[in-house]
Amino acid sequence: MSDTVAETGPDQRAQDPLHGITLKVLLTRLVEYYGWEELGRRININCFTQDPSLSSSLKFLRKTLWAREKVEKLYLQTSWTDE
Repeated sequence: MSDTVAETGPDQRAQDPLHGITLKVLLTRLVEYYGWEELGRRININCFTQDPSLSSSLKFLRKTLWAREKVEKLYLQTSWTDE
C-alpha cells in the first residue's frame, strides 16, 4: 500500500475532531451560539458582517480555504456544553 492510503485511513479520521461534522452543521452551531454580529466580530469577513445568511456564508466558505480554516478553528476553540 502507498503512504497516501495509510495517511487517510481510519486512524487519521478518528484523530480529526471535525470528522463527521458538515460545514453546514458547524456554521449553524456557531451562529446559534454567537449570533451573526459576534461571529462577524470574531471573524471579520463580509459574509458574516454584510447581510449574512447561512446559504451565502456556506457558498463563500466552501470556495475560500483560509476563511473556512478560521471558522473551523473558532469552532474547535468554542466551549460547547452538552445539549
